[in-house]
Amino acid sequence: MFSTIAPRYDLITRLFSYGMDGRWKRLAVARAVLPTEATVLDLACGTGDFAKLLASYDSSTKIVAADLTDRMLRLAGLSNAICADAASLPFASASFDAVFIGYGLRNFPQLAGAIEEVYRVLKPGGVLVSLDFFLPDPAWLRFLYLGYLYAQGAFWGMVLHRRVRTYTYIPDSLRSFLSATDFTTFLSRMHFDQIAERTFLLGGISVHWAKKGDPAKRDIQ
Repeated sequence: MFSTIAPRYDLITRLFSYGMDGRWKRLAVARAVLPTEATVLDLACGTGDFAKLLASYDSSTKIVAADLTDRMLRLAGLSNAICADAASLPFASASFDAVFIGYGLRNFPQLAGAIEEVYRVLKPGGVLVSLDFFLPDPAWLRFLYLGYLYAQGAFWGMVLHRRVRTYTYIPDSLRSFLSATDFTTFLSRMHFDQIAERTFLLGGISVHWAKKGDPAKRDIQ
């Protein structure tokens, strides 16, 4: 599926966000407060938006990009990119000062396993930064939001691919996902601390920042 949509992935991201996607990503990078000459992983990088933005902020940042879809990586055109599974990252422990994930969380078959890998490859005090869709609260707003996403996905699927279901993967992946607040709680249980969230579109989109904490102080529940 991601190989099919790769050439129009950036366009769909802009359309679904009413053009605000770039602003959200700039906020995510600005508030991460990375050290000089940081080593950063752009995980589930897609066409490399975060990697390119990070490079524009600080040329000393060493950026590695990883995605499971080879066609996405080819379109990204990044020099330091590899095809990799988020649940089994080919990096040594404590390799990165930060891990950025743009719209990837919902597509991880095992969210806990992927976040454990992120935690493993982060250096002590390293930061996880995520931008993604979430389920808004309350339930009636969730219903409206999912309906809106489905209608948008069906429309653009027909316009761009002549297939209604092409972009309805977004609401489909979201139906059994978390709210932004629930994800904050989840990160705390996965040993992250100093967690902050910033929501948009009535809770339907959120940026999260979370630092690698001390696993001895918490138990995964």
